[in-house]
Amino acid sequence: MDSVFNIDIREHIPNNPLLYQPPSYDSLLYRRKSSTIGSKRRSSSRGRFGSLNSVKSGGSTIKRQDDIEKSLLEERPVRELAKSMKEKRAVRDQRSLKAQDLSDWGQWRQNTRRCLKRLKDNAEDRLSSLKLWRSDIRQIEARFGTGILSYFSFLRFLVVLNLVIFLLMFCFIMLPIIIIPYTSANITQNDQDHGSVCSVYPSSTRLGLVIFHEHITDLLSGGGFLEQTYLFYGFYKVDKIQYPNGTYNLALAYLLATIAYLLVSLIWIVKRSATGFKQNLVKDEDSFQCFCNKIFAGWDFCITNEKVADLKRSSLLYELRTDLEEERIKQEKAKRTRKDKCQIYSLRLVLNVFVMVVLAACFYSIYLATTFSQEQQRKQVKVNFIMDLIHEYLPSIVITLANFLTPLLFSVIINFEDYSPAFEIRFTLIRCVFMRLTSIGVLLFSLWSQITNCGEEPCLCGYNTALYSCWETRVGQEMYKLTVFDFIIIVAVTILVEFPRKLIVTYWKSGLSDWWGEQEFAIPQNVLEIVYGQTICWIGAFYCPVLPAICTIKYFLIFYVKKLSLIQNCRPSTRPFRASSSNFFFLGVLLIGLSLACVPVTVSVAQINSSRACGPFVNYNTSWEALTASVMELPHGAQTFLYALSSEAFAVSFFVVSCLAMFYVIALAGAHKRVISQLKDQLVMGGRDKHFLILKLLQAQRLSQAQPRASGSKSRSRGSPSYHTSFNSDFPEGLLLVHPVPNSSTQV
Repeated sequence: MDSVFNIDIREHIPNNPLLYQPPSYDSLLYRRKSSTIGSKRRSSSRGRFGSLNSVKSGGSTIKRQDDIEKSLLEERPVRELAKSMKEKRAVRDQRSLKAQDLSDWGQWRQNTRRCLKRLKDNAEDRLSSLKLWRSDIRQIEARFGTGILSYFSFLRFLVVLNLVIFLLMFCFIMLPIIIIPYTSANITQNDQDHGSVCSVYPSSTRLGLVIFHEHITDLLSGGGFLEQTYLFYGFYKVDKIQYPNGTYNLALAYLLATIAYLLVSLIWIVKRSATGFKQNLVKDEDSFQCFCNKIFAGWDFCITNEKVADLKRSSLLYELRTDLEEERIKQEKAKRTRKDKCQIYSLRLVLNVFVMVVLAACFYSIYLATTFSQEQQRKQVKVNFIMDLIHEYLPSIVITLANFLTPLLFSVIINFEDYSPAFEIRFTLIRCVFMRLTSIGVLLFSLWSQITNCGEEPCLCGYNTALYSCWETRVGQEMYKLTVFDFIIIVAVTILVEFPRKLIVTYWKSGLSDWWGEQEFAIPQNVLEIVYGQTICWIGAFYCPVLPAICTIKYFLIFYVKKLSLIQNCRPSTRPFRASSSNFFFLGVLLIGLSLACVPVTVSVAQINSSRACGPFVNYNTSWEALTASVMELPHGAQTFLYALSSEAFAVSFFVVSCLAMFYVIALAGAHKRVISQLKDQLVMGGRDKHFLILKLLQAQRLSQAQPRASGSKSRSRGSPSYHTSFNSDFPEGLLLVHPVPNSSTQV
């Protein structure tokens, strides 16, 4: 055994012939040979002392690392050490003996550090106990695992985010107006267009005897008594508020609060997604690692329900089948001829053209529905309660139908495009995300095309005052209706579709009910629903400042609706999306929604003329001019500084520095990825070395059992062969290579 594993460090090549053969040794020799070809001459003059210095530096480095690890272990609490109870007691006694040798000042510092750490841990425990839905989320995790848990954690994140956005809008926009009657403040606003066509804002409040269902229509549409309230943009017709100690510029606060909630959302999403990005950087798609991770580390030990455990087992089997199917598809791709590739690409081209035609038809239908709905509202022709409600919600109905039908069509089309199973799911989700988020953009484009179009005559006020005396309020009403209708659809599907399906499958046993099965809780589709609603919230918060509070209440109720649906009506999906266990996918889709939401808000703030009859920007052509006018009132030094920040020279410099920082981060990520790849290669090579050595041990054992027959009495005096006698230094080298490989059924 010593002759096998002990290497003579004085020789350049080890004397043991067994170590010539391992794959890691051959790979090491090849890398050394390729790396030393160009540096042999330069290292010849200092070759005598290089090895000695390297040994010294290596020893000092190892010693420093051991000291660092030892100090870190000493700082950790005893209960966190990965040791047995006996060893923990020994460590505790050892630390207490060391503490007695310290001075009074050292003991005081150590006790103070320990008390502060204990206070920090207690505070973190108290804060974690105050988290929203802590017990409910633990119950979901215990019954259904971490995959479905990620969806409800994501929903909780959106509740907190919308609450923070509402607090921003409330503190800087609503609260200054609310406290005006209780203070000695005065409102100042410029009525320079008073009496003109642009300043006319007819009230939509119903007068006289109002029928009950009309109040319901107003509540669902945001019109009537709700239009002239804190809910919408048109109510805040205040330019500045004069306090005894200063002036509060409400128009500037409105604009800065809008920018602030977009920046807060961006920073928060990026911060939360950083953890998932690190995990994705480490978890590379490797066929060797993939099967090992799923077989040995794929089980979720948080599952306690037997039914959920069976579903988890089937999902693991599905993932293994998916991986094998991907490997099969890769082999088929390698065998494809040029004719087969042309056929597949032609079919994909035709199907993608068909998908684009379907999307164009959906977008055109949304445009027609929006135009028709706006015309019917402008005519103010009342037919009956149902028809009036349909006219109000016609764009929302068309968008919901498009979002419901197109995913079903996409899931059928993807089967004919011959993609891998994992790519099929991703590509279908990309199409669904594009459909849902772009439909909102088409709705806004339809509204703006009517707002900025005055027919053959030029717009006197910069927008169509005949149709929209306060166009911001009208856009806010559309976002309000989309939010309310989305919540109604989610609740209606749970009560009217999923619950009856559960009853039919449970109590009516037939071939149809068995084929239909229980409703699956599809995580990606549910995430797309709430991302769609959150995108509407980001867009509508500028036109409807109370909309974040409505979305907070909406997601709060959706949590319990989805929890009830999961426990009573649905079962976890047997075909889980691989990224569903990580929030990185959810936050990535949410970041796409935020990017889309910034586009219409930026266009309305910087390009479209603000309404002259309502809102805080009645004195400005666009909302952005409120910021430039406020900058003009600053001192000359502040103006110069801000103008320098907005100059082209600063923009170019900032762009160059950002590019350099981005390239550095990309290079650093690439270096880390290469290191991770090298570590994985070392793990693979270590496994191959173990396999090689086991084969050689078995060969030597068989050969050592055959040698005593030829040696006679000498072998009988030594007794039975062992591993120590089978690796003698006089052992012939060629026999190790000639002996056949043992059978695969040999037990090691």
